[in-house]
Amino acid sequence: MMEELSLHIMDVLQNSLAAGARNVELEIEEDVERDRLVIRVKDDGKGMSPEELKRVQDPFYTTKRSIGVGLGIPMFKWVAEHCGGSFRMESEQGKGTMLEAVMRLSHIDRPPMGDLVDTLLGMVVSSPQVRFVIRYKSGKGEFVFDSREVKEILGDVPLSSAEVVGFLKEYFAENLGAVMEAA
Repeated sequence: MMEELSLHIMDVLQNSLAAGARNVELEIEEDVERDRLVIRVKDDGKGMSPEELKRVQDPFYTTKRSIGVGLGIPMFKWVAEHCGGSFRMESEQGKGTMLEAVMRLSHIDRPPMGDLVDTLLGMVVSSPQVRFVIRYKSGKGEFVFDSREVKEILGDVPLSSAEVVGFLKEYFAENLGAVMEAA
């Protein structure tokens, strides 16, 4: 069982990359007043047929033959539903996939967010060909990051350069930390 939400997020983002996504949006919304945490990922990957969409939510189905069963999506679904929320996925072949997990923010069994900074940094830096748009909303404000904008500013300097990685880590830590409330 993944004990941090950031690990579930990483798993979903890796699925988007495996599906050939060139654009991935991650939106996290913390709503203390409504006692809700929403995690939504949209991508423009290859998408899935209705049959595949049903199967990926089955804990005994996987497309990753070398790993064994694919528990990532079913576990994330279980966490959301177990924590007083809901889980849904929509997908269209050739257009992409959307996943949304909603859970009660105050639920005693809700996993902590975990190390979201390193999760997001690792995804952005290791996949420079993908445009990541990341939004984190809470009562404290909103953090928005668009990797395309950063790449335009950097020009020929790769995202993986030590200086850029250090800057992005600090930038994520400071700005995400400023808007995260209870997660």
